[in-house]
Amino acid sequence: MTEGRDEAERTRRAELVLKLRSRGVRDMRLLRAIEMIPRTLFVRAEHADVAYADRALPIACGQTLESPFQIAATTEALGVGEADVVLEVGCGTGYQTAILASLASRVVAIDRWRGLVEAAEKRLERLGGAPNVAFVAADGLQGRAPEAPFDRILISGAVLAPPSALLNQLKPGGVMVAPIGQGARLRLTRFRKGPNGDVEDSLIGFVRASPMTPGRAAAL
Repeated sequence: MTEGRDEAERTRRAELVLKLRSRGVRDMRLLRAIEMIPRTLFVRAEHADVAYADRALPIACGQTLESPFQIAATTEALGVGEADVVLEVGCGTGYQTAILASLASRVVAIDRWRGLVEAAEKRLERLGGAPNVAFVAADGLQGRAPEAPFDRILISGAVLAPPSALLNQLKPGGVMVAPIGQGARLRLTRFRKGPNGDVEDSLIGFVRASPMTPGRAAAL
């Protein structure tokens, strides 16, 4: 029975990869990572049947796990290299953290909700552990100065403008990706920092995301 469930799970992941490729995702390292990571581990039990559907799902603390395509698109836009150090702002369940960990040299994953951070860390342990990931419960919009600068920064929630604290922690030549704006149609934007500290932005597409909330949660 377990073997049958495992095979069904692998089939669902393979089908997801085919769907992502049909929608334009081309990064083979990213696609291989997605095929290896069971999204069902990162969703509530009652959502297991729709874990691979192209839809966002509710998680604890009133937050959201974004759709597989949106996660793939934002990660591909980030362009993570094997030697890169990545800051993930808003790690949620840890699903995108697991993907980033398979692509980067090191990942610092922050969330304002301590409960989410602890649960995400346990999920990655169930996958065999991720020694290149550091989980932190903190205000992600302030970044993680002791471990800066970062090659890549990913902001999972919507912000009205690129946070200056995060841009200051981005290496020259580094890239930050974030949903910009408010409402249902957000501009997924790539910010590239030049050698002199100048920042150029480019539109990737339009997405949905919950707004980022500043500060660290007082409870949970």
